[in-house]
Amino acid sequence: MPAFVLLVRPRDDGDPAMGIGLTVSRKVGNAVTRNRMKRRLRALTRTVLPESGLAGADHVLIGRNGGIERDFALLDGELRKALAKAVRAQAEARHSGESRNPGR
Repeated sequence: MPAFVLLVRPRDDGDPAMGIGLTVSRKVGNAVTRNRMKRRLRALTRTVLPESGLAGADHVLIGRNGGIERDFALLDGELRKALAKAVRAQAEARHSGESRNPGR
């Protein structure tokens, strides 16, 4: 996605809780810009992950340069699309018996 990268990794430990990690590198901007981006990503995960996230998996969002200017509704749609793709990839991996990282 243009505003972030989503990585999802199932923990396979039997715990249905979702882990969340957020990171924004210095390439995105100064501390004020990075913190604003992290606040936007945190708000985004609070609204989207409870209904669309993978239970028992760790979710990591890596902020990109375009995330500060993007409309929040657009970010919401992009995260839902990325999570749907991760869910499909995990289902395919389980069906084929493979173990891989479904978030990329």
